Amino acid sequence: MELKSSKRRQFISSAINRWLFSITVVGLFSGALLVAFFIGLAVTPRSSLCNHHHHPNKISQTKKTNLKSKPAQLSPDFNSTTSWTELHMDAVVHYATSRYVPQQYLHEIQVSYRVLKARFPCNFLVFGLGHDSIMWASLNPGGTTLFLEENPKWMETVLNRAPHLRAHAVEYRTQLSQANELLEHYRAEPDCWPGKSFIRGNDKCRLALNMLPEEVYEKEWDLIMIDAPRGSFASAPGRMAPIYSAAVMARNRKGPGVTHVFVHDSNRKVEKFYSDKFLCPKYLTETAERLRHYEIPAATNPDDKQPFC
Repeated sequence: MELKSSKRRQFISSAINRWLFSITVVGLFSGALLVAFFIGLAVTPRSSLCNHHHHPNKISQTKKTNLKSKPAQLSPDFNSTTSWTELHMDAVVHYATSRYVPQQYLHEIQVSYRVLKARFPCNFLVFGLGHDSIMWASLNPGGTTLFLEENPKWMETVLNRAPHLRAHAVEYRTQLSQANELLEHYRAEPDCWPGKSFIRGNDKCRLALNMLPEEVYEKEWDLIMIDAPRGSFASAPGRMAPIYSAAVMARNRKGPGVTHVFVHDSNRKVEKFYSDKFLCPKYLTETAERLRHYEIPAATNPDDKQPFC
């Protein structure tokens, strides 16, 4: 009887936690819906989408912030207030009725949410497609949110449920078991070095994601979320290449301001080591649970003799 009673209490506690989390997420979307409506009234295709005079909100609970950004281009899929309203309405209904919640904890979500609240509409690149994708797209009204997913079948499943999302399937050329080998390759291959580092067309550096859709290379990304690909078993692609490539994108930024990079599962050995190697501890501004937030400035006078960090 005591065992059954304990299981019943655990079940009730779990159900309450899921309910509270869903209510919190719905609250975020309800606020975002109102903001998106008023932003939609003011934003036109000719306006600067990252005009921060229209967004007085400031990021809180971080050591340092930089909110300047190159103007983004309006996503062709969402070029009217009506489209964004529909997306937010779908998001509210989805999270209010779904038994699935975002993979990240609430404290982790709040870190990225504060940055998005201060920076939107912006260019937001997300590695991974999942139960939180509708949330991320909804929190960037008027901007471009693009998802990169390793599993085409899973991508199809998600897009069938949420056709508003923009996503591309990506085939990685690394495995987690190669993490140490790839570091040796980085040291030996000049096209990986800081002074020459580039992504598009870089066939020699195995850490460079040279197989991404052209849309990725054509934009400067204000925020980059690394929550994929899988990195929990030896044959998984691992997140070595996304972390390295995010560092290169941030360093090669031509517009003003910093690039915000978020690394999830940073409690794992490879994510932590590669983040320290390429994103740099000095640019780490906040941690929450398994999430790290970096603010990376563009490189000035990059030199191959100097490491990334």
